[in-house]
Amino acid sequence: MSLFGAMNTAISGLSAQSAAFSNISDNTANSQTVGFKGTSTSFIDYVTASSASQNQSGNVVTAPEYQNNVQGAVQQSADPLALAIDGNGFFAVSEQTSATSGGQPNFSTQPYYSRTGDFTLDQNGYLVNSAGEFLNGWAVNSSTGVTNTSTLAPLQITQGQFQPVATANVALVANVPATPGVGSDLSSTVQVYDPQGSAHELDTNWAQVTGSPNTWTLTLSSPDNTGGATIGTAQVTFNTNGTIESLSNATGNVAVNPAGTQNEASLALTPSFNGNAQTINLNLGTIGGSNGVTQFAGTNYNLSSITQDGAAPGAFTGISIASTGAVSANYNNGQSVTVAQVPIITFENPDALQRQNGQAFTSTLASGVAIAQSQNQNGAGTLVTGSVEGSNVDIASQLSNLIVAQNAYGANAKVITTADQMLQTTLSMLQ
Repeated sequence: MSLFGAMNTAISGLSAQSAAFSNISDNTANSQTVGFKGTSTSFIDYVTASSASQNQSGNVVTAPEYQNNVQGAVQQSADPLALAIDGNGFFAVSEQTSATSGGQPNFSTQPYYSRTGDFTLDQNGYLVNSAGEFLNGWAVNSSTGVTNTSTLAPLQITQGQFQPVATANVALVANVPATPGVGSDLSSTVQVYDPQGSAHELDTNWAQVTGSPNTWTLTLSSPDNTGGATIGTAQVTFNTNGTIESLSNATGNVAVNPAGTQNEASLALTPSFNGNAQTINLNLGTIGGSNGVTQFAGTNYNLSSITQDGAAPGAFTGISIASTGAVSANYNNGQSVTVAQVPIITFENPDALQRQNGQAFTSTLASGVAIAQSQNQNGAGTLVTGSVEGSNVDIASQLSNLIVAQNAYGANAKVITTADQMLQTTLSMLQ
């Protein structure tokens, strides 16, 4: 029995080393595969009989040890849309079925997860990695900026034109001099946009009221204003500390402190462009504050900034992904609109995920449910843009393991041949 037991044990050893060799082969072949997660081999002893006076050889079996949670090296990529995860988590991805509808892909309902982040934009506006998997994310309302975290879906970036935005607000930050010099230029100009996206100049000009050094007449004008360049005027009075005290005496198409701006030093302008009236709120700061227009010492008008919130139409130029996971569509008018958010998917036990083709995984009962969250939340890793995560396989370790497996396989084979020779010897004794 002992000889047959030894032979059976050695045969199980051959099988176990073959399994180890298979894992080593898989790891080595994928040592350059982006996002690949290696598999090591665990050996398990099965006992036939064991006591204080007797031990019979048993068997050895193997089980794979998945290294899904072991970080691979993050490497810089020439692809600006490439993403890597530094730390825990996976990308949510979808796989395309063979069918298409109207030239658009159909997707499997099975959720997949991957660390392969070499994404590029395909002809339909989807972000796809080298394994053909489509990146999923949360949609962002481009008007409100609200992220819909209740639905994960393949991200498709619309490549249409940027719709023009009519200017609704202008903010002026400047200092009018307490003692203006003779001939000083006390004006500034900003481009504003009408609802069709046409640009128009809006001019502000300051003139100190004679005999009242703390009071100024602000004239607002535009060469495109229908019926004359001047839109209207208002008087701005400053406190002795240089902050705005009050706005008053509005004329023309200008109103002081429109509804909802009681704490602001604001004027509502109503220019007419191409015969169409347009209301623009001009923010000069806050009453008693120094965050807008001031009157401090000096002889020259000092413009810090004059900004507005309108935009001309623009053509799509591409997308960009921020390290926060925000996906933005960019346009040639300088505008950028956040359209999606890339979450990170975490699991309680990522090593229990089921491996699939293309470096993808699916969840199992042992892995726990998928949890989608923003980076750096509840143990989730961080996103690294313009980079990919390489394979987590260490070639040097695999070569060492290969030598061990080869020698162990040869040793088990030697046990079998030796046991065979001993059996032959025993049988010859019976002849």
